[in-house]
Amino acid sequence: MDDARDDDQVAAPRTVGILGAGRVGAVLARLARDAGIEVRTASSGDDPAAACGADVVILAIPLGRYRTLPASLLEGRLVVDAMNYWWELDGARPDLDDPRTSTSETVAAFLDGARVVKAFNHASVWELENLAHPVGHPDRRGLAVAGDDAGDRRVVAALVGAMGFDPVDAGSLASGVMFEPPTDIFGSDATAEELREMLARFPRSQRGRVVARARGEAG
Repeated sequence: MDDARDDDQVAAPRTVGILGAGRVGAVLARLARDAGIEVRTASSGDDPAAACGADVVILAIPLGRYRTLPASLLEGRLVVDAMNYWWELDGARPDLDDPRTSTSETVAAFLDGARVVKAFNHASVWELENLAHPVGHPDRRGLAVAGDDAGDRRVVAALVGAMGFDPVDAGSLASGVMFEPPTDIFGSDATAEELREMLARFPRSQRGRVVARARGEAG
């Protein structure tokens, strides 16, 4: 697990597509525009083709609706999963509440051919709205980035940095389970250093032990 501080060696994407026009999608669109990035949005009922043709596509719909995503349009695309499972909204979904896998892995399996990276999901809306700051600002917060391809993680880290947060490399897509609800990281509004510490101690947390037992990793 490495801090993704090398994001300054990779240019942020020129265009970002956002699927979802709720509060999270709206604030991510504003942050991207503030960073000088062209934003293409699509809400339910819109033609998603333009948004799906962007350099990076952010998924900001309720996770329970992930099977409505246009998989064919996202094939080969770099896709950022910013979604979370909420049983109150999504209903009881054993496929999304299985500690043997991360929800982003489930999304990636459906979006066969897309390059899925998990980011933005563990930040509170308040954090996204109020704590985006330039590099070096004392109130700048950290955001974890997880994905199976290191190059894709660097691109998303550059996007996270341009949008006002310090990216922290969390490793593989499976590691995204460390910042899903109900982990300590989720909603913590942590600095990058605090975030690295929480990622390191995840295996010793209650959720970490549940995940380890489910995956046959408990020793």
